[in-house]
Order: sequence, then C-alpha cells, then structure tokens
Amino acid sequence: MDILEKIVNDKKVEVEFRKGLIPVKQLENSVLFERTTISLAKALRNNSTGIIAEHKRRSPSKAIINQTSSVWEVAKGYEKAGACGMSVLTDAKYFGGSLDDLLTARASCNMPLLRKEFIIDEYQLLEAKAYGADVCLLIAACLTRAEIKKLSEFAKSLELDVLLEVHNEEELQKSLMPSLDMLGVNNRNLKTFEVSLETSKELSSQIPNDFVKVSESGISSVDAISELKPYGYKGFLIGENFMKTDNPAQSAIDFIQNLK
Repeated sequence: MDILEKIVNDKKVEVEFRKGLIPVKQLENSVLFERTTISLAKALRNNSTGIIAEHKRRSPSKAIINQTSSVWEVAKGYEKAGACGMSVLTDAKYFGGSLDDLLTARASCNMPLLRKEFIIDEYQLLEAKAYGADVCLLIAACLTRAEIKKLSEFAKSLELDVLLEVHNEEELQKSLMPSLDMLGVNNRNLKTFEVSLETSKELSSQIPNDFVKVSESGISSVDAISELKPYGYKGFLIGENFMKTDNPAQSAIDFIQNLK
C-alpha cells in the first residue's frame, strides 16, 4: 500500500466520523456558506506572477516543515506579497492542518483560498464552503472518472472553483471534463517522492486551453517559473519553499518581488 492509499483509507474513516459530529444542515447554516466566492482561475488568468502560496506544517515526505508560524500572519503576509491565492492544508494526521486553519486564513485575507485536502466525499465540499474556501482540490490518483465528475459538478453547484491534480498522462486523460476550472500537474512522484519539472513540461501540450494550467511541487526558484511559463502555465503552487523559512510571509514578498 502506497502513502496515498493509506491516507485515503484513513480519510474515509475520518469523514464518516465528522458526518456524525456536524450534520449537513449545520454546515449549510454557517455564516460563510452564503458568501460570494472569489475565483482563483480568474485571478490566475489576470495576473502575471500566478503564485499560489501554501500554508503547510508538515508532510509525509519532509516530516516537520514549520510548526511555529501562525496562519493569520502567513495569510496576511501572502496577500501583502501579491500572491494570487493561498492553499491551506486541512489534513490533520499527515500534514498537521485543520479546518480551523482555513477559517483563520479566511478571517485574515481576501484572497481566493484553496482547501488542500484528500477529497473523496461531497460532505468535504460542504465543509470547504462552510469554512470559507473558494476552491477545492480533487486528486485524480485517488478518484475514478465518475467520482471526479460527481464531485466537480457538486463543487460547481456550491460556486467553488475546481483544481484537478494529475501526476501522469493516464490520470490526465481520464479527468478532462467541463466541470473543472484548473488542471494542476504535480511534479512529485507519489511513489518515490522525487520531483521533476519535466512532468509539467511533458503534459502541458495535452491540457486544453479551456483550463488554467497550474504546476505544483518542486518550484523553488524564479528560474523554475520562467522555465514553465512558455509551456502555458499560469499558476504555480509553492509550499515548502516559503514555509521552511522562519518568516514565510517575507519569503513570499522577496520571491514575488524578484519575479516581477
């Protein structure tokens, strides 16, 4: 069993537990459920930098990344830096995140917020909406085509943007459908954890222009972005590069300044 299968198995148990804890009606009655969402896809199309800055405490591949920086300060700093949006890890067991992190980020900034999570159930999309997210992540590696269709269409009914993440050509081909806004290519091999920008380059020509192209993982320099832009990428998800420093917000400010 690889790490993704392990996470998904644990997630199924977690989601069932959460359903028993907070009924759907309670999520739908939350204050944030009625707010107008902000489109990340639109922000990326109209921005020259395309940075989606991430808040991440730890990961299975890197263990602890940053346990001290507050979500509030990081979110405010990313917005001040000029990021197009912010990705917030909400998985607790493997990434040290929570839905409260999403709530805190929402209270501190007006950027589009992505709920970075292993989504396998419509209930998690209701949570995303109720806790202030504008965008949801769907991971092709752990969903069938039918599941991607069902979840992405439900997300759109909630006015959430959909970022679909793929790792290879097979995942990409099974995933293309009108209910997606952005296609994210993850440069990290889930089995070996090795990272290569070649993955983004190789898959770029197979992504129709209807979708905003996003490159994820292994983007740690301005040069990497310059390398990927000619391939049509408008979005660049950067997590560890900012979070591994003592001051993620300042790191983002410096990085985006250099990019401009």
